[in-house]
Amino acid sequence: MFKIIKKSKIDRTRLGEIQTNHGTVKTPIFMPPGTQATVKAIGPDDLNKIGIEILLVNTLHLHLQPGENLINDLRGIHQFMGWSGPILSDSGGFQVWSFSKNRAKNGQNLAKISENGVEFFSPLDGSKHLITPEKSIEIQHKLGSDIIMAFDECSPNSNNKEYAKESMERTHRWAERSLKKHQELSKHYINNGKKPPLIFGIIQGGIFEDLRKESAKFITNLDFNGIALGGETIGYNMPKTLEILDYLQDLLPENKPRYTMGLGSSPYDIIEVVKRGVDMFDCVGPTRTARHGSLYNFESEFEKGCLRISNSRFKKDNGPIDENCDCYTCQNFSRAYLHHLYSVKESLYLRLATIHNLRFMMKLIKVLRNNI
Repeated sequence: MFKIIKKSKIDRTRLGEIQTNHGTVKTPIFMPPGTQATVKAIGPDDLNKIGIEILLVNTLHLHLQPGENLINDLRGIHQFMGWSGPILSDSGGFQVWSFSKNRAKNGQNLAKISENGVEFFSPLDGSKHLITPEKSIEIQHKLGSDIIMAFDECSPNSNNKEYAKESMERTHRWAERSLKKHQELSKHYINNGKKPPLIFGIIQGGIFEDLRKESAKFITNLDFNGIALGGETIGYNMPKTLEILDYLQDLLPENKPRYTMGLGSSPYDIIEVVKRGVDMFDCVGPTRTARHGSLYNFESEFEKGCLRISNSRFKKDNGPIDENCDCYTCQNFSRAYLHHLYSVKESLYLRLATIHNLRFMMKLIKVLRNNI
């Protein structure tokens, strides 16, 4: 299911292909999150024109609303959201971690983690739910995802090594249970002459080198189709992310795709991890920053590769966001117009800005591929 086409002679960058039930994904690849079965502010036709190859959806959110059974009855997530390309579903581990840090309005913890799974109260209506590794895999199968993720506990970016170890070991046990449930459900596909979805395992261990290495050895010894790096550290703490990737290099199998979860807030981050042999990454950053007025442009005058469209200097600027960009927005609209839309809070701004930032990411991916 994964084939390496070419490797760089300069660094660890590699060009590959992942075969899924809904088409081939070329790597390295950026996956925009369509958390609740939509990429905010744009539709599938926009995504196709931008050149997006694969989307990410979230198991926990779709379980809460509208529910995996409804989606399954409506012929699966692809038909439901009008997207014909590959889809990866996050298992919900990150959302569980997020819930566990927060409290409901009545002061009650939103989530409680135990060996069995996670018990939590829905932020939508306060209803009580239990997600186990088996339940997470079952939901993802019902959604009809092409790539599913093992259920894990997202390790925090903290100095509490005792908890990081406890969390990692629980993730390992949940990985085994996730894989077992996936193999059980896959029999139905095989018996009907179909291919089951691919499943990826997740390395945890927080900021600790010995734990990350222990987790890498454990997860890579299981029969997963791909290997992911998870936890709050990955993507949120780029110096530590790069350090982890550097010391795990020799422990990650060459013949499986590598996925850094939640990484890609800045285009510069993607360049760094691709050089270290990462094949897949996702982040809400490009779409979120677009909605909040930060538009990607690598010109040296813009800090961190972002143009702040709210700046009054763009009020009369008739040029595009980026003169080198071929996206619909840059080809048809000026900085002055986008400044106006943002200033008056027009919804069209959200679509045009999102189109640009995602196209910028895909053009960057194309450059990285070609450079190999």
